Amino acid sequence: MAAPGRRYVVRLFSTLQSLPARRAWHDAAPPRDVLLFEHEGGRFFAVLGLFCAGQGVFWASLAIAALARPPAPTRPPDAESPGRGRLDLCSALWRYGLAVGCGAIGTLVLGAGLLFSLRSVRSVMLQAGGKQVTLTTHAPFGWGAHFTVPLNQVSCMAHRGEVPAMLPLKVKGRRFYFLLDKAGHFPNTKLFDNTVGAYRSL
Repeated sequence: MAAPGRRYVVRLFSTLQSLPARRAWHDAAPPRDVLLFEHEGGRFFAVLGLFCAGQGVFWASLAIAALARPPAPTRPPDAESPGRGRLDLCSALWRYGLAVGCGAIGTLVLGAGLLFSLRSVRSVMLQAGGKQVTLTTHAPFGWGAHFTVPLNQVSCMAHRGEVPAMLPLKVKGRRFYFLLDKAGHFPNTKLFDNTVGAYRSL
């Protein structure tokens, strides 16, 4: 009589042990789409896009102006200076150097603004079933751009409590980190920590 009772106790104990695991799996695999993160900063990124575009136009105009050859002063044919060729060479080198510098500054400003807009995350959505995640970035001028990747290709490089401002997110096959502003809203922190906020070796 003791054997059936013992088997019942063992079966009951194993069932109770499996309940938290089943519940955790159910939480990580929701039956519908779940919003995990949201940060509305469209106005800031619109202003940032206009600023970068204005800087690009400004530095490009300076580069074009530096390349433009200044008008040569009118001199008599017999008033040729012996050092004029050297002065012309120095002037040309200075103009080309200034043009390259202005172009480099404009390119850096545009590239930094574009990269920051494309890597700043507006929202993170866990798809139904918990296998796919959709990331929406602000993109230039705050227009927004989204893409969907498998959850196992997303790794959070730090815990939410370890960083002061930006949470770095690594996506396999994409250069640079995606940034989640901690000033945003995390509607479901537990599900975020167990899915997108978990560290994975990619």
